[in-house]
Amino acid sequence: MNQLATLDYIVFFVYFLIVSGYGIWIYRRKTGHDGTIEGDSKDYFLAEGSLTWWAIGSSLIASNISAEQFVGMSGSGFKMGLAIATYEWMAALTLIIVAVFFIPVYLKNHIFTMPQFLNQRYNGTVAMIMAIFWLMLYVVVNLTSILYLGAIAISSIAGLNLTFCLYALAIFAVIITLGGMKVIGFTDVIQVFFLILGGLATTYLALDMVADHYGQSGVISGFKLMQDQAADHFQMIFQQDNPNFIDLPGLTVLLGGMWIVNLNYWGCNQYITQRALGADLPTARSGILFAAFLKLLMPVIVVLPGIAAYVLYKQDVFGAAEFGSGADLNPDRAYPVLLNILPTGLKGLSFAALTAAVVASLAGKANSIATIFTLDIYKKVLNTEASEKKLVVVGKIAVVVAMILGVLIAPHLGIDKKGGFQYIQEYTGFVSPGIFAMFILGFFWKKTTSNAALFATIGGFLLSIMFKFLPGLVDLSFLAPLGFAVKSEAGVYEIPFLDRMGFVFVICVIVMVIISLLETSRGTKTNGLEVDASMFKPQRSFTIGAMVIAVILTALYTIYW
Repeated sequence: MNQLATLDYIVFFVYFLIVSGYGIWIYRRKTGHDGTIEGDSKDYFLAEGSLTWWAIGSSLIASNISAEQFVGMSGSGFKMGLAIATYEWMAALTLIIVAVFFIPVYLKNHIFTMPQFLNQRYNGTVAMIMAIFWLMLYVVVNLTSILYLGAIAISSIAGLNLTFCLYALAIFAVIITLGGMKVIGFTDVIQVFFLILGGLATTYLALDMVADHYGQSGVISGFKLMQDQAADHFQMIFQQDNPNFIDLPGLTVLLGGMWIVNLNYWGCNQYITQRALGADLPTARSGILFAAFLKLLMPVIVVLPGIAAYVLYKQDVFGAAEFGSGADLNPDRAYPVLLNILPTGLKGLSFAALTAAVVASLAGKANSIATIFTLDIYKKVLNTEASEKKLVVVGKIAVVVAMILGVLIAPHLGIDKKGGFQYIQEYTGFVSPGIFAMFILGFFWKKTTSNAALFATIGGFLLSIMFKFLPGLVDLSFLAPLGFAVKSEAGVYEIPFLDRMGFVFVICVIVMVIISLLETSRGTKTNGLEVDASMFKPQRSFTIGAMVIAVILTALYTIYW
């Protein structure tokens, strides 16, 4: 375990001063004119009308990219290669769909929170159940996992105490979050700058190290050598005999459950959509398109270093001391190991990039927690007559409480052998299919009833659990020829979690349609949304940008099929 040198700490301290100073300047400039941050809850939680397209796009990426990607996805790059990049590249296409079809519905109907959408489309019962559920999910799972993975990475790089790292990350994030969404949005621009600059520096040094080991120089040589020495790590679509097929089951990443993962995350998630809900439609769409372009870049920053670490591990440049061996091999050590061998100064920059990613994600998550609690629970149930100023105060208290809970829970969080990124994806997938079914039918089918939505919420979760534990009860070998079952290390056939999500989603939609048709035939009324075809037509510049992204993705998947 190495420690940061004095120059590294200076670089990191400069980053801290820039972000904090800029955040304070934004806050003071904002409150100096009319004090709206103290009196307008929509302005505090949504930065209504004040975020530019580049701030929205940057904030989307800063909130999304965290230790889960830097540590977890690099570890998956070490373990399975470029195929894990499909989460990032498919997300770019998903963002375009969200911008065209989802965001207009939210903005047209003046939706500010996801529970508000459910209340307006279904009823208060569905909205309150989901508000409480999302709060629990965001605090107990998301906030704690970001803290836990981030603190472990920073502790291993800087040689600092894990508990100290947990508290330091939490305090830094609270400082940013208490300024409201406008401060988060604009400071995220700086966070993304450090994230990309530091990430690219790490990738450059990792590829150059590969080239140097083989007596060559330059990142191009390093990349070509990686392709030669780890050809199996440059396949985007796995065959069924690949040991990683259970995590990325073949064409499912293009035609199946991967769509549910991405559309639910980017289109039905308060944590993400909140960045665009305070803007007008053209600005929101431009910001989301900018985020889609940045998504294309993310695998260069978080996946290639993991593959480089794998090549160097194969050549015994790294060994058991860095990664362990046999059953104790830990791929999630890839990024911290690479950062520890960077030269002084660059190590500080990359350390700042990792910290920026973690802090930005924590701030975004805490703000979403505060928004849902304040607007959907406190104002609806606990204090219906609360003033705008009171709502802002309650929101700030919620931020602090959520972060304290995260710090207390995080040390007890365990990540299994799948690796951090895959672990989080799989267990989030227990709830994604039902939630997405509830949203997608709520958007585009007026007959969907509230009882059908309740089934998707509860039934979808129970179905996911059933499919998870089905291999222990039923012989699923008959699904193997179809590509929907893989033999596990325990000798039983399991359904890959992305396929499980697809099955649960289809079942939820079918049952929701049946329930809705039965209820509407008996005279049950539904609450439709204000939707018209014209609002789905994007501006010309957006269309051109979307076509460019589609061409790039087509080329990437064609090359690395």
